[in-house]
Amino acid sequence: MLVYPSSIDLSSGTLRYLTTRLRARQRETGTRWRRLPAGRQALLALAHLRCGDTYARLAAGFGI
Repeated sequence: MLVYPSSIDLSSGTLRYLTTRLRARQRETGTRWRRLPAGRQALLALAHLRCGDTYARLAAGFGI
């Protein structure tokens, strides 16, 4: 179970897979920087998809 401000019933393998894909995509496109590292971006996306939290709640939970 992954935890941000609440819990998400997903495997850590899912988080690792999405993190790896995000990092590869950022390298391909030459992304210079992001407010959150790839691992936190992946967790935010999974939290949104799994829990349906609003963008405001997610932003507050992730400190952005």
